[in-house]
Formats: sequence, structure tokens, C-alpha cells
Amino acid sequence: MTPGDRVVPGGIATFPEAAGEGAEVGARRPRGVGDAVGVEYVSRVPRPPLDGLIDDLYYLAGTPPYARLTLPPMPAALLIVNLGPPFRIRAGTDIATTEYADGCVVTTPTRAVEFGYPPGTRSVGVHFKPWGPAAFLPMPVAELCDRPVTVEQVWGRAAVAELRDRLASADGPHEMLALLEEELRRRLRETTGLGLVRHTSGVIAATAGATAIADLGAAAGVSGTQLARRFKELVGVTPKRLARTYRFAAAVFAIDPAGPVDWADLAGGAGYFDQAHFGHEFRAFTGLTPTRYLEVRRRFLREHPGHVLDGWPLPVG
Repeated sequence: MTPGDRVVPGGIATFPEAAGEGAEVGARRPRGVGDAVGVEYVSRVPRPPLDGLIDDLYYLAGTPPYARLTLPPMPAALLIVNLGPPFRIRAGTDIATTEYADGCVVTTPTRAVEFGYPPGTRSVGVHFKPWGPAAFLPMPVAELCDRPVTVEQVWGRAAVAELRDRLASADGPHEMLALLEEELRRRLRETTGLGLVRHTSGVIAATAGATAIADLGAAAGVSGTQLARRFKELVGVTPKRLARTYRFAAAVFAIDPAGPVDWADLAGGAGYFDQAHFGHEFRAFTGLTPTRYLEVRRRFLREHPGHVLDGWPLPVG
């Protein structure tokens, strides 16, 4: 095992927790060991400078607790290099389900994404900070917002096939993650405006979205229009939208499904104007009322107590 590797025997953590630079809501939540027998999950934080763009690299093999999982919008992005059977993604209720054989890239979303995993899934992946993908993509991130694409569409068929071959022949998860980090380091490029977006995103994250968006541009020495344009280009969403997502994440992580929930107190603590505002935002992000969301979370807790996935993805159906 190499420094920075983490193993969760019997556990599974396919999805990133809300992540942000220097923020409590952005802290990685500890992964636990649940009832997912036969599932292996290994993760490691990459070395600088990748750690300023990426939360962690991971290896996953096994079967998730549910065949279909809904992932509410989060302040993070995801890249998956698939090494097993194809999986499916539905990026919105008005979009058809698409099958991904080689893998996919999902930038910071504005709506829930449904993942369908086959038994025996196997992959390596990247949990990016919201601004992270921009340093590795050949196109503006705005083009990919709520439009997951295959890894081949981003890096090319021949290059991805060669990478998948190297990963598949690697000697275990730790070597796979080292190869993935090497590939990312090789593809890292200078990106105009990324320092501005990263700094401003850090301010948003540090306040869990409770910051005056109008003041961010002035503090950074640019107009609000210029800042919004950079965010759209490099994150895929505006600063205001990213702040909404951080605030929603803070609210979700404040919910304890094992006990009673004071919704008014939770809404106020997360910075919402009132409970009605909170309820409206919750439905916009999840398609569920807060009460229905709690029922689904409790179902997960009841059917898979202590599972490492409990906390963000939700079972479908």
C-alpha cells in the first residue's frame, strides 16, 4: 500500500460528498463499512498540484445496494473510467437513459442524476472539486453542464482504449490509482481564469453558500458579468448557482434520519429565508419534499444500516 491510499473492505463509496476548499461543508465525510459484502473501495488523495483540483481518486468493484441510485446535485464533478459491464445514466427526467461502456464525465450538475449499475461493476474514477475538470477538458465546461459525456468524447477513443488496457492489466487497485494519477498529471494544462474561479469558489464554500454573490466580483477585481462568464466556462454554472448547491449540501448533511427533524430550525441554520423557501429549493434539487426525502433516507437506513453510501445517493423506486 502506498501513502495516501485508503481501503474500505466491504464498503462502497461511488459518489463524492459535497467538497469545497477550506469549508466545513466541503470536508470529506468519513467513510464507514456497511453491509455491502464483496464490495471493495479504495481511495487516495493525489499529490500536488492535483490535490487543488481533485478531492480523491478511487477504485470500486462490486455491487451497490440498489440497482438504481439518484444522486442529487452536489458541488463536485465526477469522471469514471469503466472496467466492467456498461452502466446507465439518466441526467434528468426529460432525458433518455444512456449507456456508458468506456466511462463518463459529469460536471457540477444542476439537477439530480440517476445511475444504474449492473452487478459486478468495476471502475476507477475521480472526484473533482467544482472547478477541477476545467484543467483536463478540451472544451468549455459549460458545454457539458447536465450533459454527461463518454470519456472517449473528451480524451479520444484510442487514448481511452490504451488507458483502459493499462488499468485492466495493473497489479491491483493501488497500481491502478497510480496510473490514473499519472494520466491526469500528464493531461493537466494551464487554464486561463482558473485561479480566479478557484479562489471565489473557496469563498462560497467557506460560507456554505451564505455569501453575497454581488460582492464576489468586486472583491476579485472583476465585474459580476465577467465573474459569471468565467464560472460558466470553467465550472459550468454561475457563482449564484454554485452557492445554492453548497447551501443545499449543508442542509442535507445536517439531517439525521435516525431522529426527529426540526425543519424550520434546519432551514434557518442553512441560511434559507424561511421553511417555504427551503421546501421550494429542496424540491428543485431532489424532486422530493423534505418529508418524502426523509422517508427515503430512512428506508435506506432501515434496509442497509450503517452503509457507507448513506448520506447522499437515494434508492430509486
